[in-house]
Amino acid sequence: MSFNTNGSISRRDFIKTSSAAAIGAPFVHCASRKEKPNLLFIWTDEQRADTMAVYGNRRIHAPNLNALASESVVFKNAYISQPVCTPSRSTVMTGLWPHNNTCTQNNIPLPETTPCFPELIDDPDYRTGYFGKWHLGDEVFAQHGFEEWKSIEDGYWKYYSETRNKDQKSDYCQYLKSLDYKPNTSRNDYSRSFAAKLPLEHCKPKFLESQAIDFLNRHQNNPFMLYINFLEPHMPFFGPLDYEHHVSDIDLPKNFWDPLEENEPLRYRLLREYYRTNGYDNNDLSTEAGWRRLIANYWGLVTQVDLSVGAILDHLENLGLADNTIVVYTSDHGDMMGSHNLLAKTVMYEESVRVPWLMRVPEFGKTQKIIKNRASHIDLVPTLLELMQGKNRSDLPGKSLLPNFRENRNLDNDIFLEWNPPTGSKPSRMVNNIPENEQLNAYNASIRTVITQNGWKLCLSDKDKSQLFNLDKDPYETINLFDSGQHNDVINDLTDRIVNWQQNTRDTIQII
Repeated sequence: MSFNTNGSISRRDFIKTSSAAAIGAPFVHCASRKEKPNLLFIWTDEQRADTMAVYGNRRIHAPNLNALASESVVFKNAYISQPVCTPSRSTVMTGLWPHNNTCTQNNIPLPETTPCFPELIDDPDYRTGYFGKWHLGDEVFAQHGFEEWKSIEDGYWKYYSETRNKDQKSDYCQYLKSLDYKPNTSRNDYSRSFAAKLPLEHCKPKFLESQAIDFLNRHQNNPFMLYINFLEPHMPFFGPLDYEHHVSDIDLPKNFWDPLEENEPLRYRLLREYYRTNGYDNNDLSTEAGWRRLIANYWGLVTQVDLSVGAILDHLENLGLADNTIVVYTSDHGDMMGSHNLLAKTVMYEESVRVPWLMRVPEFGKTQKIIKNRASHIDLVPTLLELMQGKNRSDLPGKSLLPNFRENRNLDNDIFLEWNPPTGSKPSRMVNNIPENEQLNAYNASIRTVITQNGWKLCLSDKDKSQLFNLDKDPYETINLFDSGQHNDVINDLTDRIVNWQQNTRDTIQII
């Protein structure tokens, strides 16, 4: 698909040509395969919602994601469970809150006894695969009901279980060695920055694309569940398509100039000052030009994912499997990318906690169904269980959204989010004019958040400033109403909702 004039067409043509050469002519779908629905679950790391046309960004080059959105149930306001990798991923894979499955901070392994989606389905007819970033413990080892495992990350070796071989390398590492790339780390593997500087055809998305296509070829006559997790557009925020988007096409976020007054959380203000002072990887984040350059790189990483998603979906179609395959596309959390002058995640602002969420469901045909109400990842697993097996699980805290789709009923549930600080968290550097104990308290504060369907958002913190926003009137969260004295009834009502949710889900954090 042609979408610009700066050289992307030839890159795209190269990708399609090389894919065709590798896999040969399209296969014909075998009529004898068992007609259980397949699941193709594609997700990214750190992709905020406004990175495709259906979420308001028509400048970013994502034709394949835009096409998928035109054929999918689109959650316009989709929220994760906690804005950092491991906790959010634990919810996506298990249907449980982080405080229930114990994955409350990064690099806490998901317990072996906590079932992931293939284990919940528990159907031996399915062929299962997990390809890409995992970040739920023992990164390079097959686990939790996945028969096939293709790993791409080597940096989590220090968190492997005692019984695991810490010298085991990822499949992507082995792939790069087969191409005679010289490892650039003391552990004889490759850093993320090294991989991101490689030619497009040797980067992680292309590797996952080829592995996914191979999986589809081999299992086209069997029901399958295939999860593909791209690292991009996660940091290091550069790649082979850095100049896919011109900086003149980059609009800074509407809340870029928000000053973050003193009634905003101290940790957020400290983070903002850190990025302004230190920048990120040679990007001067004290200037608009530096932010535009970084955002352009970020968009390029989304386009890089889009190219591989397109190739995988095209192959699914060519195999005749699209009409019996549920396709999910989402991300584990967003990225501030300049909003409030902040970068990355870990905060409760919308850009950090909202993600794209698309579901192409054969039952609904290839038509677009827009869900404007707010939805939570906690309902993702129950929805897929009902779609694939017709089962409702009363032991999961979420609920299937399928009845809402079928009957065109609005979603009416509150959205809850949590923040559990890393153990012993502290600022990257102390700020001289703020007492050290205040800074440490801010970095070790827990937060519990509720967002109502009519747009009220309360973020209660136990050790830092709390926040109240009216998202319908202030969608960019520039006015914290918590201490205005004008909304005490709203605060009391929303506080009660948080407390009830904590009690119902056995959340033991004392937030008030």
